[in-house]
Amino acid sequence: MRPEILNPLFAALTDLKGVGPQLAKPLTRLGLERVVDVLFHLPTGLVQRYPVDRLDDAQVGQQIIVTLTAQEYRSGRSPRAPFGVEAFDSAGDHVRLVYFGRTGGLAKKLFPLGEARQVSGRLDAYGDMRQIVHPDHVAEPDSAEVIATSEAIYPLSEGLTNARLRQLVEIGLERRPDLAEWIDGPLLALREWPDWRAALTRAHASPHDAPARDRLAYDEIFASQVALMLIRQGLRNRKGRAIVGDGRLTGALRLPFGLTGAQERVGREIAADMARDTPMLRMLQGDVGSGKTLVALRAMLAAVEAGTQAALLAPTEILARQHYATLQAMLAGLPVTIAILTGRDKGRVRESTLMGLADGSIDILVGTHAIFQEAVTYRDLALVVVDEQHRFGVAQRLMLTGKAARPPHLLVMTATPIPRTLLLANHGEMDVSRIDEMPPGRTPVDTRVVSIDRLDEVVSGLARHLASGAQAYWVCPLVAESETSELAAAEERAALLRLRLGADRVGLVHGRMKGPDKDAVMARFQAGEIGVLVATTVIEVGVDVPAASLMVIEHAENFGLAQLHQLRGRVGRGTAKSVCLLLRSQALSETARERLALMRDTNDGFVIAEKDLELRGGGELLGLKQSGDADYRVASPEQLVRLLPIAHDDARMFVERDGGIEGARGEAVRLCLYLFERDAAVPLLRSG
Repeated sequence: MRPEILNPLFAALTDLKGVGPQLAKPLTRLGLERVVDVLFHLPTGLVQRYPVDRLDDAQVGQQIIVTLTAQEYRSGRSPRAPFGVEAFDSAGDHVRLVYFGRTGGLAKKLFPLGEARQVSGRLDAYGDMRQIVHPDHVAEPDSAEVIATSEAIYPLSEGLTNARLRQLVEIGLERRPDLAEWIDGPLLALREWPDWRAALTRAHASPHDAPARDRLAYDEIFASQVALMLIRQGLRNRKGRAIVGDGRLTGALRLPFGLTGAQERVGREIAADMARDTPMLRMLQGDVGSGKTLVALRAMLAAVEAGTQAALLAPTEILARQHYATLQAMLAGLPVTIAILTGRDKGRVRESTLMGLADGSIDILVGTHAIFQEAVTYRDLALVVVDEQHRFGVAQRLMLTGKAARPPHLLVMTATPIPRTLLLANHGEMDVSRIDEMPPGRTPVDTRVVSIDRLDEVVSGLARHLASGAQAYWVCPLVAESETSELAAAEERAALLRLRLGADRVGLVHGRMKGPDKDAVMARFQAGEIGVLVATTVIEVGVDVPAASLMVIEHAENFGLAQLHQLRGRVGRGTAKSVCLLLRSQALSETARERLALMRDTNDGFVIAEKDLELRGGGELLGLKQSGDADYRVASPEQLVRLLPIAHDDARMFVERDGGIEGARGEAVRLCLYLFERDAAVPLLRSG
């Protein structure tokens, strides 16, 4: 339960005077619904205003503060025409104050004729005339309102002004309670950081106050690190059970290829974890095509050999059904019962699956999030495998582990290479295994960067590719054509390719389609009935068609490197040489050029991930904002890279040396966890 001292910060903004439904809309668009949200919505810029006595003392383009007197109103012939206020300074110099959007009434109210007003705004030139468009502040010279010469600028949404947001920030700052210090004393002194109340005041005063911003970023990162360590400690303290297979099923697997050295090494690590009565918490990293599914299957078979059940959780229905088909083929001839459960399964099929799980006749269940719904019960669930784990958060992973009488072993897999910084940031509660060796026979994909101007050549090349009997993917960044974007749309591209190649040779899948419709198109593509599959990133993971040896990604600069690497991994799965064409726009930033060049020059996902982290710098980190994972509102990517190792060490010291939540720093750190909403770890730890 949240400490009472923090309740004023978690009050809804709509409870505040003056925040009605109209203002709530732009606030909600920005994710600002509570007082604490506004406090953590830090400014990104600073405006400097220059007080002047005369307009002649100011330069065009400057933000100025000047006293003006309105002498005349000018309205246009149309109601939509701009409304003008002709005003003069104390020396008689002229400026026009311009208002757009039927705001003449407001302008007249702000500027009564013949009365002086203190005005701030940007001084511009329109022909030979000076003008200020929509002054940002207007005040009576003798009023208590003082126009600040320096003001922080916030990210805004339509319908919300900087001044109105600043008023809400002031309310939030007034509500800050005095909280005990949670940062280790020597570290706080070494960094010369202010306390958190002072840090908030300073951070909202200026985006350039590095110590204040670092202090708040550190608090957020530290809260995440403590939460992960408490979760790890809590799960480690819970009694699980040792699972050791006898080898009768894993030994009977008939595979056309042997295990790589990396698969064998990782398999031993997983087996050693499962043989302990402490629940396994292990992440399995492996590049696209490195053989993670086989490693997971062997672990699940060990659970079945021990007389228990296993479950494999996939983020999408397409991927769940792909896994189901793959595992069925691998298990052909073995006395293992495997079933699938997704949100689409209804009626008798669903009831039969639920009964089989409850009575133990189903050994392995594959499915989407439907497999941890309340109605689903297992006779004896001992191992949970989560694929593409970045689609699921800690809370969702814990929901599935709660389906067992005793905490099951947990193995999470990802083909998205994660830099060490982000492993610590989002998955610090886990041990990590990495498959860093590709199975023999997989040839690197030849990646080329091509200008979108050569689209006709690419389509002609695609036609020749299909004529040879091969298949291809064509990926677009949008589903439907957009008036506000020039990016390629999948529906539009599919229509054009059907005109060039024939309607029966082009399929289309995207996230807005119904599940059965998507599956039908995918089945036709896998059967070779469709030559080219036009898609959005719905095919990013899980689609396995060995005959597809060409991948075209349109407007590739608009995809993240992780996405590009995943999409490229859809080809190169057969014996034929595979090519990935990255179609780029003509106008590219330097960073976009570097990123596409990196994709061209290497197939190593781990190299790509580390470089992506370096290149993005101030941008969104790879995987950081995937659903379910920690969302950093205050810490920038640069701060995360710089401060996370320090926070990790301090969090570990708090848990291992200082006694954790029950120790001397415990109550203060508990406040920090609740403040940054990383408190899920607290009840988990205390429940044992």
